Amino acid sequence: MTNTKKLGFWMCLSLVIGNTIGMAIFMLPVAMAPLGSNAIWGWLITVAGFLFIASVFAFMAKQMPKADGPYGYIRENIGNLPAFIAMWCYWVSSWVTLPALAIAIVAYMQSTFPYLPLPNGAISSIVLIWLFVGINSRGAIAGGIAQVLTTLLKLVPLFAVIGVGVWVLFTQPELKAVSLAPLPINFENLIAATTLGVFAMLGIESACIPAENVDRPEITIPRATYAGTIIVAIIYLSVTAVMLFLVPYTQLANSQAPFVDMLRSFLGENVGQWMGVFVVISGLGALNGWTLLVGQMTRTMALNETMPRSLSGLNSAGAPIKALVLSGVLGTILAVMSYSDSLADGYIFLSLVVTAANLPIYILTAYALLKMPNKTAIANYMLYASLALLAIIFVFMSFFGIGMKPLLWAIVLSLLGLPVYWYVQKQAKNQHSIS
Repeated sequence: MTNTKKLGFWMCLSLVIGNTIGMAIFMLPVAMAPLGSNAIWGWLITVAGFLFIASVFAFMAKQMPKADGPYGYIRENIGNLPAFIAMWCYWVSSWVTLPALAIAIVAYMQSTFPYLPLPNGAISSIVLIWLFVGINSRGAIAGGIAQVLTTLLKLVPLFAVIGVGVWVLFTQPELKAVSLAPLPINFENLIAATTLGVFAMLGIESACIPAENVDRPEITIPRATYAGTIIVAIIYLSVTAVMLFLVPYTQLANSQAPFVDMLRSFLGENVGQWMGVFVVISGLGALNGWTLLVGQMTRTMALNETMPRSLSGLNSAGAPIKALVLSGVLGTILAVMSYSDSLADGYIFLSLVVTAANLPIYILTAYALLKMPNKTAIANYMLYASLALLAIIFVFMSFFGIGMKPLLWAIVLSLLGLPVYWYVQKQAKNQHSIS
């Protein structure tokens, strides 16, 4: 019998789709417009790379259903320190994502609904952060239900764009490809397009993070990971192709709201505000999903003695309340800082640092697969080992595309976690000695 207190397939699928499709997709065509046909080829490379990564996570979930998600996969096959470094980087990038999403949501609300009496942008962002801390404090199932609803709603504008695009391309075929930027296809341009795609695809591992709260994880997580990755890939490829083919690249590259502009040009002025509503819903869904993950991730690290043990505590609803509050406090601090002039110019750079900080969990999980014991006894091991090698190659290529400066910041970020690791390990050792 299915455990109703745990996340099932549909909630895990919504977590993958909802966390991956956040606010980035609604501005991604703007960034990709100058790249012309490199954007399509770059997306195909990105999709292939993330299918390799999805295969790694699906395989590990099936082989190690009792492990604490990626942390457990890495720790049991490589060691405590690599597991900590991967999860520390992922943890920091995840709570940094909370204010980033909240700020983007508020900015879009102010632009789309200027007549709404919203308070100061920083205050509105902080209210959103704590709203979802509150929702997820009611337990994983409450966050899961919210995720299903917001995921279904966020798909509406994406399918609307795809539907309009298909209709226009069939009824007005002369528009096809006349809008593409005349940029040659070469390695540098492909890497640029692929790097943009990597940032948009972050989150496909989401079903693995709350593994202890997933019903039948060895079945549910692989299915949700594969299905979510494929669905997101199809949506992203379709939306990008439609936008690039139908909107002149000079217009697209300078658009503040590309989806609204595209639908307005074909469906009329009134569609703009409706699109704004669904974009906000998309951001809210991603904010909810990442809040759920940060709480579960913090608790997992605390249980494994790489964060203070007190952060593993659960409230009466089974939610990691102290971990959620910590993420809310950290997100609040960054939300306030992000509205200062000194950090405004570095906001795009911060997204690259977040991307770089996400990549270690991919490469170390793939390496953990290669280091598994009893390889000959595992069905199809050589196939998945080959996919893990391809995933590692793809991640290294992504590091190259991100650039040296964000990469160095990501390395510094990982090193900052080492004092925390050593301190908590020492405290745990002292506790065991006393016991």
